[in-house]
Amino acid sequence: MNLNHINLPVVNVPQTQAFFEEYFGFRPFSKPSAVLAVMHNNSGMVLTISNLDRAAEVHYPEHFHIGFIQESTAAVDTFYQRLIADGFEADPPRRFHGSWTFYFRAPGGLLIEILA
Repeated sequence: MNLNHINLPVVNVPQTQAFFEEYFGFRPFSKPSAVLAVMHNNSGMVLTISNLDRAAEVHYPEHFHIGFIQESTAAVDTFYQRLIADGFEADPPRRFHGSWTFYFRAPGGLLIEILA
């Protein structure tokens, strides 16, 4: 059995969609709207982001996050440097739970882990 997709509720669908396109190479499956975007990447991952209720705030549980595996520790470091240069805040990568990793908040507050 394979996971088909995941839906992440967000406040600003276009802003979050642009973020996932810019940093993770996602592409839209169909024309996105202000309340729903369905995207996919080269690995076959399907990601939907939505604000079907037009919520002004979205709250995730404290430790909820999504992770993106990179091919090497150097790729993690490069990703980190790009985010910092673009104005994101994150602690530097470190060895944690057997991985070279760091966490940061994406637009809308979603916690993302980058690891190798």
